[in-house]
Amino acid sequence: MILQFIVWSGYSLIEWLSKHDQLIYKVIMFFIFFYLAFLIGNKVTKAPRQTLFLTALSLVIYTSIHYTMALFLH
Repeated sequence: MILQFIVWSGYSLIEWLSKHDQLIYKVIMFFIFFYLAFLIGNKVTKAPRQTLFLTALSLVIYTSIHYTMALFLH
């Protein structure tokens, strides 16, 4: 989970750096980072279904924490 949070943090940083890019490039970048998080998780768990669930769960948790912190900081 922590490794996937690191991947999602990297995604947030890259997305912030590319704020002037078109939406299609951001979508492609999201899928690349999702795949990267999936590969890392699959190396650890060696179970694709569990990895997919954990990757989606880590994305939901990271996004909720990210937006909650953004609300408190503004």
